[in-house]
Amino acid sequence: MTMTRRAPRSIALAAATVGALALSACGGSSSAGGSDGRLHVVASFYPLEFLAAQIGGEHVKVTDLTAAGVEPHDLELTAKQVGSLQKADAVVYLKGLQPTVDQAVAQSHAKHVVDATAASPLVDHHLDEGTESADGHRHPESGGDPHVWLDPTRYAAIAASVGSEFAAADPEHAADYRRNTDDLVKKLGVLDQEFQDGLQNTRTRTFVTSHAAFGYLADHYGLTQVAVNGVDPEAEPTPARLAEVQKAARDNGVTTIFFEALVNPKLAGTVAEDLGLRTAVLDPIEGIKPESAGGAPGADYLTVMKQNLTNLRAALGATS
Repeated sequence: MTMTRRAPRSIALAAATVGALALSACGGSSSAGGSDGRLHVVASFYPLEFLAAQIGGEHVKVTDLTAAGVEPHDLELTAKQVGSLQKADAVVYLKGLQPTVDQAVAQSHAKHVVDATAASPLVDHHLDEGTESADGHRHPESGGDPHVWLDPTRYAAIAASVGSEFAAADPEHAADYRRNTDDLVKKLGVLDQEFQDGLQNTRTRTFVTSHAAFGYLADHYGLTQVAVNGVDPEAEPTPARLAEVQKAARDNGVTTIFFEALVNPKLAGTVAEDLGLRTAVLDPIEGIKPESAGGAPGADYLTVMKQNLTNLRAALGATS
């Protein structure tokens, strides 16, 4: 049986906040830009850390609240992490994904805050669209699917918002932030075109995943996502949901069930075995692990997305 963590999270956050305030009082506060002359940025998890680093370049120091290889949905903040939010020059987060981060940001004194959902509002992907588990799970804060970065066009909109906020926080380097933003948006445009072209002609338009992270990607490229679990990868699907997934796979000629790097692949493997399907990775890029993008050194958002495209083309039976 899965136990809820909501109350313990609130208690832990309150304790961490008190500790962080005490540390801040004892240690003093850093000036804007920090003693190293850089803009100190706190990002809530990898996709936003990537944006901050790409756009900020040499002018920023980025702290990621979610350690590499850690599933971000259940992040618990330490007193030190809450303290970093208290002293940050800028914060980049996605409201509704990590409740403890939402609370800590609301209590922080950061003057420059980017909420990714302001640039790309969330959409609620319902069960009848194949993207929610049968337990009726909804994200506790927003009620929407938080995985907006998996649509390159939405991710580009968030990048533009980050670039504008960095320019406002550090006017001296505004031109660099704008140039870096433009460069990144162009790369995302190229990536989007690669997906458009690569997924144009396929044998099937349906794919099966263990975690409903790909609703935005499916919407944008005219695909249908059928997910074993909802937006929460730790949810336990009911037998009825598993039966629905099996029927959808058979009806649509699905050959592959996708699992992801940060979640135990056992469930996907079990469903695949029952159906006689293959397994492959479709990475939601919530964090980067050594095996991301097939273990390629220096893997990042762009390289992992391109690997996702390769894996999708194989599973969908792309013909060109």
